Amino acid sequence: MAKQPQTPLDEELERAEQDAEPQKTPLDGDLEEAIEAAADQGESEPVDEPVASDADVDALNARIEELEQSAADAKDQALRAAAEAQNVRRRAEQEADKARKFALEKFVKELLPVVDSLEKALEAMEDGASDAHREGVSMTLKLQLDVFAKFGVEAVEPHGEPFDPQYHEAMAMVPNPELEPNTVMDVMQKGYLLNGRLVRPAMVVVSQAAN
Repeated sequence: MAKQPQTPLDEELERAEQDAEPQKTPLDGDLEEAIEAAADQGESEPVDEPVASDADVDALNARIEELEQSAADAKDQALRAAAEAQNVRRRAEQEADKARKFALEKFVKELLPVVDSLEKALEAMEDGASDAHREGVSMTLKLQLDVFAKFGVEAVEPHGEPFDPQYHEAMAMVPNPELEPNTVMDVMQKGYLLNGRLVRPAMVVVSQAAN
């Protein structure tokens, strides 16, 4: 069937329809193709995540162990330093305490002969001395012994006690069947302690077994 010739009105309608359809530019086509290509590549080629090898894991574990050992060594050294500082402080305190306790040792030794003289003088006044003289010497001796006691000085008078070489000095050994061997029979001179430390041993006579 032969195509009928278009009238001017038909031509006008055809042109209006063509103008109403969206026209693609070359740029639009390229952009759509790029987007589609990128999407296809993302689906077809997934990105591989990095995976650590066994060597890397072993090296990391070795480094962790090395750091842990270093931390343990540092802690041990700190503890040792603290303990040593505490020991030094304790020794210093002990030395200071010892020096404070025994600072009077030489002074006490110098005073002991005075006490001995007062005791001998009091013994000699038993006969023929006035009561006033005996009382004066006795009060002086008592004051001296009270001062000794105030500063930690105590007498060692082991009469009737077992002989102890740490605190007694045997001047003689005398047979005595009435006493156990190595018993202090007589005290010739008292001994003295300063805060438990021996300043002067007691001079004693010790019993021994009878022949």
